[in-house]
Amino acid sequence: MIIAVDFDGTIVEHAYPKIGRPIPFAIQVLKQLQEEDTHTLILWTVREGALLDEAIKYCEDNGLRFYAVNKNYPEEEQGCLPRKLNVDLFIDDRNLGGLPDWGIIYKMLKENDFLNTETLFNVDESKKKNIKKNFFIRLGEAWDKAKGRNY
Repeated sequence: MIIAVDFDGTIVEHAYPKIGRPIPFAIQVLKQLQEEDTHTLILWTVREGALLDEAIKYCEDNGLRFYAVNKNYPEEEQGCLPRKLNVDLFIDDRNLGGLPDWGIIYKMLKENDFLNTETLFNVDESKKKNIKKNFFIRLGEAWDKAKGRNY
C-alpha cells in the first residue's frame, strides 16, 4: 500500500516552523509498517526549502526514510506539476475526526481494516458526557436556550 504521511501534527506536535515534540509511537509505527508489511511511505507536507530539509533530517535521524517527499516517486519533477499524489491512504491530523492514536492506525493497517470507522469513532456511552464540547457547539446551545429552543 502507498501511504502519504503528514509531518506537523502527525509525526510531531504542531510547532511550525519549529519541529514539535514527537507524537508517541509515530516513528516506530511508520518504521514497522515499512519493515513488516513493506508499505511505501511518502512524506506529504506543506514544508518547503530549509524547513522541509529539517523535517526530512529529523525523520532520518530517527531511522525513518521516505520513498519520496511531496511527490509520487523520487525522480518526479517538481516544476509545474500539481502536488497531487496517487496514494492509497493519507495519514494526516486534518482527517475527519482528527488523527487516531498510532496504535489504532497500526491495528487498522495490519488488519487491512482502515475503512472501519467504528474503530475510530466508537466512544463508550458512559464517557460521552465527559467529552468537552467545542466553543461553537456551546455557543449554539446558549443561543438556543436564550431563544427558548430546546432540542
